[in-house]
Amino acid sequence: MSTDDLRIGDAERDAVATALHDHFVQGRLDREELDERLDGVLSARTTGDLRRIVADLPEPNGLPEPEFPAFPWGPLAGREMQHAMRQAMRAQARAQRDLHRGMRHGHPHGRRRVMFPVMALVFTALLWTAGIGTAFAAVFTLALVAWTGRAFAHARRHHGSQRV
Repeated sequence: MSTDDLRIGDAERDAVATALHDHFVQGRLDREELDERLDGVLSARTTGDLRRIVADLPEPNGLPEPEFPAFPWGPLAGREMQHAMRQAMRAQARAQRDLHRGMRHGHPHGRRRVMFPVMALVFTALLWTAGIGTAFAAVFTLALVAWTGRAFAHARRHHGSQRV
C-alpha cells in the first residue's frame, strides 16, 4: 500500500486548507480556484486526493513530508551496501598510506630539506674564496634553480594527470 492510499483526518485537511489560503494570499490562486480546491479538500479521503489538489502549487502545500526507510532497508541494501563499504574502506586505506608516506623520516613532506645546509656551505666556501658578492650571487642562483625545479616537479606531479 502506497502513502497515497492512506486515509486522512481533519488535521491533514486543515493543513492543506491553510496552505491553499496562503497561496491565495500570495496571488497564485483566484477566488474561484480557492473555493473549488477547498471543496476538494473537504471531500478528500486519502493522501493521494490531497496530493492531486495541490500538485501544481509550490511548497509548502500542507502535505506531510514523505518518510524514507531506515538506512539498512534503504537504497544501500544488500550488494550495494557491501560495495559502498568496500569503497569506503579502500579510500580510508589509501588516505592512511598517503599520510604514512608523508610522515617518513619525521618530516611532514616525506623527505628532509637539505637545501638550506647546502646553500650555507656554498655561501661560506665562496665567502672565503671569491668574496661576499659572488657568495650572495651563487646562493641566490642556487636557490632560484632549486625553487624552479621544485615548482616543475610539483606541477608535473599534481597537474600532469589533467592534461588532455
